[in-house]
Amino acid sequence: MNVEELHQYCMSLKGTTASFPFDDVSLVLKVEGKMFALIPLERPELQITLKCDPEKAIELREHYPCVEPAYHFNKKYWITIYPNCEMHDEGVKKWIRHSIEEVIKKLPKSKREEYKNL
Repeated sequence: MNVEELHQYCMSLKGTTASFPFDDVSLVLKVEGKMFALIPLERPELQITLKCDPEKAIELREHYPCVEPAYHFNKKYWITIYPNCEMHDEGVKKWIRHSIEEVIKKLPKSKREEYKNL
């Protein structure tokens, strides 16, 4: 997987938008106006930061050396995955979808319904 494939996959998911709110090299992906992923574009090694259920985040970090607490994020809820290490593409895609689910479930009911009906 490369950065273009990672970006394309994220953008293929329902309601995803992309922007550069922090700088010109940190691609932020949002759903319903809330961030679910960050892809730093100028890092030598591909990585993606995702929102994650706290218990699952611990399990992932214990099971995969390519999963770390996210730098500059709340480490309880955010992980960074280095996709081309020990985790295959389908595993990365699964955790991207999980990240969206984590964002959606925290939205008010009306926003969840809007997203569901997209």
